[in-house]
Amino acid sequence: MSDTGSGSGTRDIDLVRVRYVDHEGTERLVRLEEAVRVPIEDGRTVRSIPSYRDQGHMPGRYWAATLGDFVEYESYLESKWLMLLDFDSDVISFATQPLEFDAVDGLGAWQHTPDVFARRRDGSVLLLDVKNPELRDEPKVQRQEERTLRACGRLGWDYAMVSEPDGQRWVNIDLLSSARRPLHLGEELAPRLLKLAHRPVAIGELLSFMQFPDLARGVLFHLMWFQKIVTDLDRPLRDSTMVKTAEGPRV
Repeated sequence: MSDTGSGSGTRDIDLVRVRYVDHEGTERLVRLEEAVRVPIEDGRTVRSIPSYRDQGHMPGRYWAATLGDFVEYESYLESKWLMLLDFDSDVISFATQPLEFDAVDGLGAWQHTPDVFARRRDGSVLLLDVKNPELRDEPKVQRQEERTLRACGRLGWDYAMVSEPDGQRWVNIDLLSSARRPLHLGEELAPRLLKLAHRPVAIGELLSFMQFPDLARGVLFHLMWFQKIVTDLDRPLRDSTMVKTAEGPRV
């Protein structure tokens, strides 16, 4: 991501502190460099998500298979990115409204609470801000993006400001998400589906081997959500779509 700021004040961050709330509910304020050792994903939100009549966005709660618990989100757009993180096999934990940067630079004091904190399997961090695409070109949004990017750079964290996810991939993952909860009915079908998909096979053909194809479809989608059976998710999912048991199933 390229630098968008034009003033030296945003290029040299003089002081950045991080405010977070630990898992016991205690608010803490640490120097930026100390935050790298904090398990932010285990803490509580640093601010409550407002919900009121006629507000311009739709807050709610997303049930995350990765966590086995609900995560609050501030908008429907944000919920899409929670689902994408939930599907990402490299992500082991994530949290919303996770921390606040409290900083001073050459342009003055600033505070910012990013939308999502994600911890990857290798210990690395991804911080996301989810923005309405209509607001992306506003100077204050670009300044916020630059400041947050530079703070994350000092921490060794990845940072991105995102808007709408890729259309077709999102549609497919949204479809598979309907089967992300633990299997109960049809659980016994999973081993046979995995065996039958050992070599590439069309979804329709795979389901034709099953006594109850509608039930088996839900089990197949569950296996695909957990990436035990894989396909090209950048193309529409149809009965003609080729799928195959993964070489290294998600753990």
